[in-house]
Amino acid sequence: MKAKPVIIGPITYLWLGKAKDDSDKLALLSRIMPVYRALLDYFKVMDVEWVQIDEPVLVTELDPAWRDAFVSAYQGFEERGVKLLLATYFGQLNENLELACSLPVDGLHIDAINARDEVALAAQKLPAHSVLSVGAINGRNIWKTDLNAALEWLAPIAQQLGDRLWLAPSCSLLHVPVDLASEEKLDAEIRSWLAFALQKLDELKLLAVALNGGRDKVADELAANAAAIAARRNSPRVNNPAVKAALARIDANLGNRQHAYAERATKQAALLKLPAYPTTTIGSFPQTAEIRHARSQFRSGALDQAGYQDAMHKEIERSVREQEALGLDVLVHGEAERNDMVEYFGEQLDGYAFSQFGWVQSYGSRCVKPPILFGDISRPKAMTVEWISYAQSLTNKPMKGMLTGPVTILNWSFVRDDQPRSVSCYQLALAIREEVLDLEKAGVRVVQIDEAALREGLPLHRAQWGEYLRWAVESFRITANGVQDETQIHTHMCYSEFNDIISAIAGMDADVITIETSRSDMELLDAFDNFNYPNEIGPGVYDIHSPNIPTQQHIVQLMQKAAERIPAQRLWVNPDCGLKTRQWAEVIPALTNMVAAAKTLRSQVR
Repeated sequence: MKAKPVIIGPITYLWLGKAKDDSDKLALLSRIMPVYRALLDYFKVMDVEWVQIDEPVLVTELDPAWRDAFVSAYQGFEERGVKLLLATYFGQLNENLELACSLPVDGLHIDAINARDEVALAAQKLPAHSVLSVGAINGRNIWKTDLNAALEWLAPIAQQLGDRLWLAPSCSLLHVPVDLASEEKLDAEIRSWLAFALQKLDELKLLAVALNGGRDKVADELAANAAAIAARRNSPRVNNPAVKAALARIDANLGNRQHAYAERATKQAALLKLPAYPTTTIGSFPQTAEIRHARSQFRSGALDQAGYQDAMHKEIERSVREQEALGLDVLVHGEAERNDMVEYFGEQLDGYAFSQFGWVQSYGSRCVKPPILFGDISRPKAMTVEWISYAQSLTNKPMKGMLTGPVTILNWSFVRDDQPRSVSCYQLALAIREEVLDLEKAGVRVVQIDEAALREGLPLHRAQWGEYLRWAVESFRITANGVQDETQIHTHMCYSEFNDIISAIAGMDADVITIETSRSDMELLDAFDNFNYPNEIGPGVYDIHSPNIPTQQHIVQLMQKAAERIPAQRLWVNPDCGLKTRQWAEVIPALTNMVAAAKTLRSQVR
């Protein structure tokens, strides 16, 4: 069996590239096309028959110049010795369907999980010689496919196309774990509802046998699949009437603070008594070898609950003492007890399950093990109050409660596919809201609710952004806005360009937002040139993904740039993100310089 190499297409490559100036990225097309042609020639020499060329940008709105670029680029591939399968995924082609079907390639792949209605249209519009690859199995989630339902809509396409129909996952399987068979500790009932990468390939084989030889060839397998689908649908572990009733009680007032930011800010200033340019961090401190060892010992049973709590208390105390010595204004407990900002909360919420080996790539070489959101979500007990209350008991300075927001928990989980994502997000919002209110009752007057993945959830088609942002922002507001005016709500967003959704971010109405800006030399603050952001903002001045220690002068310069756009009285000084991946030997000098820079800035305030 011959391998099918997969490469990113030239138009998507340019689209995703970032220009440092106003240069026309499409002007580079003529320079990269010879490289692509040389690559295809190499594949021919290597006796490759098919090459998949990914162009997911086709599921976005393209202006005429980019559409024309597709035509010119793919005409440049006409003389080739290999067959090209043009692949799109993660959305609908919409107005680009005609373009995709007309390009001089040998086949087209469509993500039928997101664009099922376009499969029949593509089958009609493709040239008579072209293959249609149908992404009938979800490559981004871990639930079993309803094979009987899939066969119902695939059968007419198969009859029409014959051997021109290919079956495939909707996208690359790098988004799901490898093999469910290794999950020996996963709850047996939940396990029966799942399919990892190898199981998804088995599902494709079953579909192919059924379409080619008749369903009777795989009758037992189809019956077992139908039973698993029905069991999941009807399971009381999935459906919680109390959660559904709470969801039905949501109204517009649930997401509103008592008063507008200006009035809240006055009350918060009187309570917290912070200086100009207040300093804080984003939440986590280094996850040392000692922390990881204690967690490992606790999970294995070698360390009991009391011993584990004692070990974490010692690490929390270390974080508090270090921050006091540094002179930070608003402290954090350091998150020593947390394995991951999403998994930690999922482990304490009803409606979640966890794999042992369900690792997937996050970015670069970093992998994560997303929790499995399988049912209605509820919070059986407080999740963070004890740790943060302990930290507050160690200091007279304000201690910031640290939570992950509902949108980020949703977007960084394997989410159930039997209801709209918005419904699951509202359930998470209600659960995290209870935690926010319990923190406030415990005397915590600063609460940060991280929404690092807010922008990540945007649909690729801009026309669909409004609906997503509506329920995402509303979910955050439900989570955050039950508190008194005196309680200061922070949120954090890292490493995403948010200029085009700045109005939605302002609509979250957090008292303070902290964002990544050091890597871009405050470029992300360009959004504030034409948008009057109403609340407080902490533009990150310390790139925590680099071992470099920022100088005091550099931090001062960055904050001075920020003050050109945001009034100084509404600026905070903080790192870009949490510090769990750094070492204390890096963190202490970096934060020392950050605090010194804040003092310099205060001396310049008139």
